[in-house]
Amino acid sequence: MALKPYFSETLHLLRLCGPILVAQVAQTTMSFVDTVMAGQVSATDMASVAVATSFWLPIILLVQGVVMALTPIIAQLNGARRHDEVAGAVHQGFWLTLLVMVPTGLALYYSPLALHWMNVEPVLAEKTTGYLHGILWGMPAYALYQVLRNFSEGLSHTLPTMVIGFIGLAVNVPANYVLIHGKLGLPALGGVGCGYASALVFWAMLLAMVIYTRRSSLLRRFTVFATISAPDWQQIGRIFRLGFPIAMAIFCEVTLFTVVALLLAPSGSEVVAGHQIAINFSSMVFMLPLSLGMALTIRVGHRLGEGGARQARVASIAGLVFGCSLAVFTALATILGRDWISGIYTDNAGVLELAASLLLLAALYQISDSAQVIGAAALRGYKDTQVIFYITLVAYWLCGLPVGMVLGLTDWLVPAMGPHGFWIGFLVGLSVAAFLLIWRLRIIYERVEKRSRAALPLVDGL
Repeated sequence: MALKPYFSETLHLLRLCGPILVAQVAQTTMSFVDTVMAGQVSATDMASVAVATSFWLPIILLVQGVVMALTPIIAQLNGARRHDEVAGAVHQGFWLTLLVMVPTGLALYYSPLALHWMNVEPVLAEKTTGYLHGILWGMPAYALYQVLRNFSEGLSHTLPTMVIGFIGLAVNVPANYVLIHGKLGLPALGGVGCGYASALVFWAMLLAMVIYTRRSSLLRRFTVFATISAPDWQQIGRIFRLGFPIAMAIFCEVTLFTVVALLLAPSGSEVVAGHQIAINFSSMVFMLPLSLGMALTIRVGHRLGEGGARQARVASIAGLVFGCSLAVFTALATILGRDWISGIYTDNAGVLELAASLLLLAALYQISDSAQVIGAAALRGYKDTQVIFYITLVAYWLCGLPVGMVLGLTDWLVPAMGPHGFWIGFLVGLSVAAFLLIWRLRIIYERVEKRSRAALPLVDGL
């Protein structure tokens, strides 16, 4: 009987995370389609898409991270049956998004200047710049879509995320074809066309989400579009203080992998290729705990809004146990199938051997990665986000990267291990993050349950 609540919460989390996982797959497929379709034009066009992605992805994830604060806010308001406050929270999310878009939009517009400092060949620099300036037109739509997405997911309604993800994919393929190859009387833009196509995708996704919000029997009763509240700077500040640490934690993680890729670049194309295979495969597997974590944020927030301190704890423990159990399974599958996995990407013997050996480390990495991403998601549900940033900064940049650099590039402890040293660094950083985040969760459990025993409110409204 004691296990029944945990089993029930696990099933609920699976129902929530299923559509989110499918949406993540659709989003990843869009990036894959961009790369393949640009590669059909030339290697330079394909490279421009890859280089441009390394610029715009961290910037757009910063915006998304700030907006993610709305999920636990809406979930807690919904759990507390404070439905009349939901529309106001969404409106303040809109205002915050528009404010955040100003500096991030400028950063994206001027980011191609770095290409000239890096002495990138002129044609590649020109195409990359064109892509970045093209996708910039879609950034406001992407950001506003994220507000509505978090509104829907905060209400435990994740189906629109999946459906609209496929709408985006359906728009992406023909838009790429028309703009890359110059159909319907438009100029052939090559890889640059992928940037403008992505902008069109973002606007299509926003339009679809607006229509769904207005017509859904569940969402329209919150009358989000009936009126628009004036900016409330106090509430906007609260959302920003909650969301900014989430954004910075994501930024720290993304930039860590970028820095490691740059540090490995002088080692030669085979080393970079082997490392990239392990990273790419791990990124796909990461969608499983990431989706589960997003569902857990919703569930914990809802339980807290209902006043259920114990139920929130049960949900977070169920999420961690299931996520880590799933990671053990994927890790074993990775170990057993590492040669086959590597063979999907390349037939180069040197790259195959390196990638297969790195996938052994990637298998262990998956367990720590699942624990840390799900632990961070549970803390977001408790609206305890600032500590996530501090832990991420310490674990990745003060533990993982230094260990990776010492093992990978120096002979201080052992002969330089190259990419294997950096992957051990990843494992150390993720393990430290997982330990600290779970330790923090234990503290939060006790703090919230003390408030429950004292009959104090578990959470504030916003």
